[in-house]
Amino acid sequence: MTILCNIPEVKFGVVGVSRDCFPASLTRSRLDALSEFLKKKSVKAYICRTVVENETDALAALGELAENGINALLVYLGNFGPECPTTLLMKKFGNPCMVAAAAEEDKKVLMNDRGDALCGLLNNSYNQKLRDIKSYIPQYPVGSPKEIADQAAGFIDIARTVIGVRNLKIIGFGPRPQDFMACNAPIKPLYDLGVEVQENSELDLLLAYKEAASETKLIAAVTADMNRELGKGKKNPYPDILPKLAQLEVALLQWKEKHAGASKFVAFANKCWPSFEPAFGFVPCYVNSRLTGRGIPVACEVDLYGALSEYMAICATSGPATLLDINNSVPSDVLPKKCSLKGAQSNDLFMGFHCGNTCSECLADDYAMKYQLIMNRGLENGGKPDITRGTLEGSLKAGPITFFRLQSNPAGALSSYIAEGEILDAPPQTFGGTGIFAIPGFARFYRHILIGNGYPHHGAVAFKKAGSVLFEAVKLLGVDNIGVPLPDSLPYPGENLFEFFAGQK
Repeated sequence: MTILCNIPEVKFGVVGVSRDCFPASLTRSRLDALSEFLKKKSVKAYICRTVVENETDALAALGELAENGINALLVYLGNFGPECPTTLLMKKFGNPCMVAAAAEEDKKVLMNDRGDALCGLLNNSYNQKLRDIKSYIPQYPVGSPKEIADQAAGFIDIARTVIGVRNLKIIGFGPRPQDFMACNAPIKPLYDLGVEVQENSELDLLLAYKEAASETKLIAAVTADMNRELGKGKKNPYPDILPKLAQLEVALLQWKEKHAGASKFVAFANKCWPSFEPAFGFVPCYVNSRLTGRGIPVACEVDLYGALSEYMAICATSGPATLLDINNSVPSDVLPKKCSLKGAQSNDLFMGFHCGNTCSECLADDYAMKYQLIMNRGLENGGKPDITRGTLEGSLKAGPITFFRLQSNPAGALSSYIAEGEILDAPPQTFGGTGIFAIPGFARFYRHILIGNGYPHHGAVAFKKAGSVLFEAVKLLGVDNIGVPLPDSLPYPGENLFEFFAGQK
């Protein structure tokens, strides 16, 4: 498994709160019980010594959290909780917060030390709205120590994703290719999310590439690593091109270090055709795959929101992701006779495709260095490939996936879609980095969410089920328009109800 080098480390803390007319000892004892269950879940948590009963306590707790580098917080209502000091704490903390409360243990507790969690959470939620605070509140926010610990473990992935976005810079090279306005990138919504943007010319990248030629030792080391990854024989038919690709990898990594600036994390969105190949002498897909596999997404076709979506998928899963076209339908003769569709129907299937930007870790063993067939036709008249070499092609590994995108429309309004499914264990029998995707209900979802809301063809793919994490992260980032596949029994907003009800008969 590749070690990701470009995602946040979550330092998780827990603060207990107590309304001053309730015994603080109740919160402390419940904090102790929660701490034990967090340890059993292997959740490393700093338990704040200060129990917040008033605003002075809130400031003391904030100092304690800052001293310990805490960047994600569980606000735990051990009893009713003081809503104003609690939400003041959350507002000034400024990083992702989860709110949950203790359930009553037994009738003995009810006699004297009742915590009144349901009541306290309602007041807390009202005060959050007064202060314009967005927090993660689990589906069942009142629970036992074990239940709250289980929910806190899931919050770590949500917090990592939000922290990553708020500390991300997306670096773009070049304008989008002609007729790719679907990848348009209104800048302001990215700033609204906390993302920094640096847009550059393709010439800037070409100059950086030429300057990197002097880094002979680094280029040799990257070339050797590429040879180790590809091996010999069919997987590595063009070893002569690897030093050129290695030089680009060195150039991009150096640009990342020089231009991260105030941001902690970096993603790229790079022009990759058609002028790239004559200028650089190769296709950059393999380099893109290697960097993305290490947590540094390099989105194709200057797709800034594609880079953001890939990065969020990486943070949500702590694993590699990729960016694919929702590309083509699947002929029936491609599938093996006894191929399970994993709950989908035949018209829900589609092929996810891109030229070769998916890392080898996420491909089946048939991957190999190849050339880009479509570019070869256009740039080399279909002849012997030279400047169109450099893709990493093969079948995507079968298994669970999440298809995801966070996108701004041309008017600057953010929306997202999230769908879980499977890559089928069936060879796609076509070129590129490709897989057959089975997402139950995708046919209607495609029509009414993707087409209906004007999404582009690119989507980020996480190689795990991460829908719940991404859904909550998108909400914490302030985006409420989130499309998900609906069951056949429910119509989509705007769906023709005459056709819908006719289909129910």
